[in-house]
Amino acid sequence: MAFWHGDRGRKITGGKIKISRKKRLRELGNLPTYTKVGKDKMIKVKTKGGGEKLRLLTAEFANVFDKSSNSAKKVKILDVLEHKDNPQLTRSKIITKGTIIKTEIGNAIVTSRPSQHGIVNAVLLEEKK
Repeated sequence: MAFWHGDRGRKITGGKIKISRKKRLRELGNLPTYTKVGKDKMIKVKTKGGGEKLRLLTAEFANVFDKSSNSAKKVKILDVLEHKDNPQLTRSKIITKGTIIKTEIGNAIVTSRPSQHGIVNAVLLEEKK
């Protein structure tokens, strides 16, 4: 299923928009890929220009960078704690960029786009004392 992002419907004044041409392939979009916590599962998607994207459907591990020790570790994701943009994504346990996740070594904020990059990268949050 693809979506067309062209003008359709009504103008601000209430007048009907007359479509002067048909859809173009470059104007199509895709449904969003919502990455959840679970055993790693990804799919390949063809892109314009012959490239490929890896879409992460479910993620079990994250690459977490620790600023204090200046090192990165591959750790297991335990839970989704907070999503500042949309509380519904927190309830659904969906991982996107900016999501705060609970890992084995502490809470971390996701810095990558799992549905676009195919990997979960995060930075460890420092505990407030």
